[in-house]
Amino acid sequence: MQNISEIDELIKLISKLPGLGPKSAKRIVLQLINNREELIKPLAKNLADVYKNISRCKICGSLKSNSTGCNNCENNNEKYNKICVVENIADQWTIESSSIFKGYFHILGGTLSNSNSQRKEDLLLESLIERVKKNNIDEVILATSATVEGQTTAFYIQDSLKNINIKISK
Repeated sequence: MQNISEIDELIKLISKLPGLGPKSAKRIVLQLINNREELIKPLAKNLADVYKNISRCKICGSLKSNSTGCNNCENNNEKYNKICVVENIADQWTIESSSIFKGYFHILGGTLSNSNSQRKEDLLLESLIERVKKNNIDEVILATSATVEGQTTAFYIQDSLKNINIKISK
């Protein structure tokens, strides 16, 4: 193997992506290098655009374009009375692709846990309570994972919403 630091660093970065190890990352890097004009240049531009223009909404946790705002919060076409609470954006995308849920999403950004550095303050829990009160929500659906952390988070949310007259589903 040639020791080219730029290539080694790119392989290292790509292998950090979910489902990709060093061998897959090497194949991807070789494909990129062999198709520089069609892949590397547009990919670099697109990554820079995403870095500059896409962020998480501070209210609901969904991804939003900095120029157009949050589609999840600002969905004025339909008024919903339900919020589905999920741990991360991948969970939102999975539920959206199934077309079984019609309502707002609230992405926490993780779970409560003693084992990792995630703190209650890092999650969008207060924002969830504010949204429930402000938007006249009738039902909160807790779609957290079945792990100990996911269930702990669901219990905490349920406890936080106990003084609000709403239906809580799992």
